[in-house]
Amino acid sequence: MRIPDLKLTQFHSHTLINQVYFNTFSDHVVLNHKLINTPHTHDFFLCVLFTSGEGTHEIDFGTYAIRPGAVFFLRPGQSHFWKFKSQPEGFIFFHSRSFYELNFSGHALSSFPFYSSLQNPPLLHVHGISLKKLKALFKESLSEYQGSEPYREMKIANFINAIYIELARSYSSNIDMHQLVSYKYAALLEQLQGLINIHFYLEKFPKFYANQLNITPKHLNRIVRDTINKTTQQLISERVILEAQRLIVHTADPLSQIAYTLGFSDYAYFSKLFKLKTGMSPMEFRNQYTGAIS
Repeated sequence: MRIPDLKLTQFHSHTLINQVYFNTFSDHVVLNHKLINTPHTHDFFLCVLFTSGEGTHEIDFGTYAIRPGAVFFLRPGQSHFWKFKSQPEGFIFFHSRSFYELNFSGHALSSFPFYSSLQNPPLLHVHGISLKKLKALFKESLSEYQGSEPYREMKIANFINAIYIELARSYSSNIDMHQLVSYKYAALLEQLQGLINIHFYLEKFPKFYANQLNITPKHLNRIVRDTINKTTQQLISERVILEAQRLIVHTADPLSQIAYTLGFSDYAYFSKLFKLKTGMSPMEFRNQYTGAIS
């Protein structure tokens, strides 16, 4: 059993448009409480701006503070879960890749630094004039989404693009760009990460992914190292371990079954690798994590 992978069509809204969703955050929680009250992943891109409220947002076992001015970005496949200490308010939207890229065919989502790589931070804090401008854009977007004017979908796509441009400007000025993935290799890195997401259960060696990308393993490794200072093998191993963490914590599956699901016939080897990467055995990880959130 894996954690739920939610589809855009599962979400309830006051107004429906194919492949895109907008709402206030408070209404979103009320309308979709049963979908989002446990850890889950999605098959779409998500952006949320908090204007009030406090809590934590767990994204793939990283914990981030929720506070006014916090903006979160999630790519398809990332697991996440909210915990609120006080009533959250803000705006949320999500959309499929095709909704954006068909409207802006010359501009891929990966050109925005917050979507260019899973290695880049999923959180931005905005304040002052930037926050005021973003709140206005989100409000106008929601109003357009809830309306019925001609060219509505086209205008919503333009609003999303305008929001992303404002956020990319703030992101670039507030985060050390030297630590972010270079756009020069962003498209290839995104392709690699996409291939790993699809095939990591069975394919755990760089040669397979290099062949899929029509380059040599050596050249692929050089690009990955130059871009994010890791090896291709590290990226594959990190993805395997991340999935192991998700399954260990978010399912009740026996640990031996999780190892088998991930393509390991020898549980002892899986346990040794997991401990090498996380510092804990699978059982220690399950006990520590479930104990911390109980």
